[in-house]
Amino acid sequence: MDALLENGYKNIWVLDISEFALERAKKRLGEKANKVHWIVSDITQFSTDIKFDFWHDRAVFHFLTEQENIDKYVTLVNNSITENGNFLLGTFSENGPLKCSGLEIKQYSENTMKHTFSENFEAVKCFTENHTTPFDTIQNFQFCGFKKI
Repeated sequence: MDALLENGYKNIWVLDISEFALERAKKRLGEKANKVHWIVSDITQFSTDIKFDFWHDRAVFHFLTEQENIDKYVTLVNNSITENGNFLLGTFSENGPLKCSGLEIKQYSENTMKHTFSENFEAVKCFTENHTTPFDTIQNFQFCGFKKI
């Protein structure tokens, strides 16, 4: 988000289930926080008529372990991204942890990510990446960039 603001992007929306996490981000940004739309919501309960050119999710989707919530998310992303819009998704890979913050997660491979969003999106590029946590552990992520078709 910092880089987007620094590069002049506008109409940035940030959604998190944790009001505390958003308040920390606002405090870190200072005055720049006023340029961001902040939403406290569970992603499975969120709805909007707004269309986004770009949607970035790093580490929300893998917390959705029930098919009903996965389907809600896929529908939300499909309905919220403009035609030819882009979507970058980062989840725990099949080599990643089985839990995060004590919560069960769902792991994804490149193929399962592509299949999950194949009805309305084309994968542009997928890759895995190791993330070093603040506790100095390694978590393997699967990322895929998609374009709406």
